Amino acid sequence: MAALLALLSSLLWGSGDFLGGTLSRRVHPVAVMQVTQGLGGVALLVIVVAAGDAGRTGAIGWGVAAGALGCIGLGAFYSALATGTMGVVAPVAATGVVIPVGVGLLQGDSPSLVQLAGIVVTVAGVVLASGPERGSPAARRAAATALTHPAGVAARAVPTAAARTTDGPTPEPASDLRPLLLSGIAAVGFGGALTLVARGSETSVAMTLLVMRITVTVICTTLLLTRLRGAVRPERRDLPTLATIATTDSSANGAFAVATTMGQVSISAVLASLYPAVTALLAWRLHGERLRRIQVVGVVATLTGVGLIAAG
Repeated sequence: MAALLALLSSLLWGSGDFLGGTLSRRVHPVAVMQVTQGLGGVALLVIVVAAGDAGRTGAIGWGVAAGALGCIGLGAFYSALATGTMGVVAPVAATGVVIPVGVGLLQGDSPSLVQLAGIVVTVAGVVLASGPERGSPAARRAAATALTHPAGVAARAVPTAAARTTDGPTPEPASDLRPLLLSGIAAVGFGGALTLVARGSETSVAMTLLVMRITVTVICTTLLLTRLRGAVRPERRDLPTLATIATTDSSANGAFAVATTMGQVSISAVLASLYPAVTALLAWRLHGERLRRIQVVGVVATLTGVGLIAAG
């Protein structure tokens, strides 16, 4: 049962990421995050009240910090999914699992040989998966732009009212460095958030996640009311998709949490870490994405490395 729940969490996370990235091709990622995180927060509020964890104030600080990093990570991730090749972006963003391992090392943990091997395999996989993007003429132009006008990279990575009016595949996949830069930022944000959530969970898992989602919602709302007034907002027809994203994310967190209490945490972590494969498969099947052979090898290696790190 634990293995099935962990696989279910992987399926839900991967599906939610696919939907979030697809919707972000037409709607600004911050607007997507505002609604989905807000809906997820409502569900968590019910859980916190029911569990009697409302008084666990020790988790608030960790939740706020995790929310700030998570907001950066999720925003960059959705932007990368919206503008790049999902089959490459998702595995690269998943490498954020290295950060909790690194924090453990600084605190005196001794990594296993499996984890060390996983780190090496992950790095090699990322290089292979991103090779065509880094070497293309468009990538070199994007790199030059990023060095001279870093603010422009973020501005062009998300839709405005005059851009992206469909949910279809990206017109020029795998030819731009920006999605890779954004997926790298996402990895750092996700990894840092996971580390902070782990600390807050020592007091209360539900309270930490609730505060995290509230923080993300507040940040997104503030940005939409100030700097992003012209950003494309969701329409009424997007509500089912937004609700599905929120539901898959919350359900995945719950399934994984239960799985870790029913079986070995390492096995559950490995199975749950397969979610980028779900995103990639959906992008291949529904968006018609195609990866070069070297990218396929890189994606498989990255997923394998992430699994090894989680297993260790």
